[in-house]
Amino acid sequence: MNWYVAKSALLSVPRLVPIGRYSDRESPNGNRATLLASGIQLLGAVKFYLTSLALMFTYAVVCCSLLLADPIAVRHREGVSHGLLVLRTIAGKTIATGDLIQEVKGDEVTSELVFHFKDGSIHDETTVFSQHHTFHLLTDHLIQKGPSFPHPIEVSIDASKGEVHIRSMEDGKEKVATEHVDVPEDSANGMILTLLKNISPEMSETKVSMITTSSKPQRVTLAISPGDQQAFKIGGVTRKATNYTVKVEIGGVKGMIAPIVGKQPPDTHVWILNGRAPTFLRSEGTLYQGGPIWRIELANVEWADTSTKTKPQQKTTH
Repeated sequence: MNWYVAKSALLSVPRLVPIGRYSDRESPNGNRATLLASGIQLLGAVKFYLTSLALMFTYAVVCCSLLLADPIAVRHREGVSHGLLVLRTIAGKTIATGDLIQEVKGDEVTSELVFHFKDGSIHDETTVFSQHHTFHLLTDHLIQKGPSFPHPIEVSIDASKGEVHIRSMEDGKEKVATEHVDVPEDSANGMILTLLKNISPEMSETKVSMITTSSKPQRVTLAISPGDQQAFKIGGVTRKATNYTVKVEIGGVKGMIAPIVGKQPPDTHVWILNGRAPTFLRSEGTLYQGGPIWRIELANVEWADTSTKTKPQQKTTH
């Protein structure tokens, strides 16, 4: 709903019949009926006005929140790295192994997160972003295909052009489309883990934008808030990580309807070890719309042979 629609709706309210005005020829029963009808009409008009004002207020709040959104400031610059990951169900069953690989050229970072599933499925997302004072999305390319993904899709986002290219399968037929979307300056596509390492745990809530990677991309808001500290152990030593909650706010009429019709995406939880050099530890969330909640964790390295075999020295005689 926009301001013009709201204004037109307000101007279209029917004229009210003033209470207490009626013809002298009307009977007392007719007078009571007229008063009752006028009263009902008045209540309906008041309700209409209040509903319209509430909608305009909601619209104004949404617009202001979008306009005031700022990119996340760079507190910890990203560098060259290679992380080894595993993807598990909530029950703990390993379903895929993955890599998080980053390369840096000047202020530009190329980050690729790829998972190879046991059933042959692939989740591969490559994101290019800059880190000059603030983090800024440049491009994002996502591929999801295989049995683990009921709706195979390939999405490419070009932030500078405001273009989203989608290649998907619908009813067994390939569909290719290009959508023009206003990619905001604070877009977090492919950068959630990076941004969380740069958000202070002292902030009660931080909001960023995201373009949904679906056949019909749209702009949503991610509300990020730090939770309780959760203990974990390394070599018997206890440490604590911050549990961040990432909530999707759809906004508008769709956002109000989503929880009712069961379309509200579940929250994502990400555990970050804060400090001088924050690092990712674990996350729980979905990889696609309507998908199951999966857990991403750091991989445990299993060596093929951990023993060091040495041959006994042979005695020599002279």
